Amino acid sequence: MKQLFNKYRPVLQFIGVFLGVYLLLIFLYSLYLQFDWGSQNHPDYITNLVAEQARSVSETLGYETKTYIDVAEPWVQYYVDNQYVLRIVEGCNSVSVLLLFAAFILAFWQGTKRTLLFLMAGTVLLYGFNVIRVALFGIGLYEYPEYSTFLHDIAFPLFIYGVLFALWIVWIRSKMKNR
Repeated sequence: MKQLFNKYRPVLQFIGVFLGVYLLLIFLYSLYLQFDWGSQNHPDYITNLVAEQARSVSETLGYETKTYIDVAEPWVQYYVDNQYVLRIVEGCNSVSVLLLFAAFILAFWQGTKRTLLFLMAGTVLLYGFNVIRVALFGIGLYEYPEYSTFLHDIAFPLFIYGVLFALWIVWIRSKMKNR
């Protein structure tokens, strides 16, 4: 049994660190979500921030975009050219993707400086891509409402998870080079 444990120690260590970090981050995030953000940053600060930044991206691309917070509902309403196109809920803010990213990177530790720099850079990159994703989704729903299911269920999840996967591959390859 000890031989088996020693043989698979790196795999077991990765799984243990990944699950431990991920569960801790999910717990901390659930505490964050329980905070009362009031009417100004409803449903929560990060979701509201993503909505406002996506609005800015959409406007930069030439679309008149507005967001509206209804404190009775747990989302931010998103309008393109005065047409309601989507609601931005907590799940759209990319935090769950960022937590997966962080847990994976920390489980493949490569020293403090290197790991923390990649973690910060990757987090900024993923967050930025998510803001662009939300803005393009709003524009896509405005321009091509008949493709709403495809855009929501396939194209845009593939977009953000594709970036996540690419960052994981870059991190693993850099670890293999440093062996």
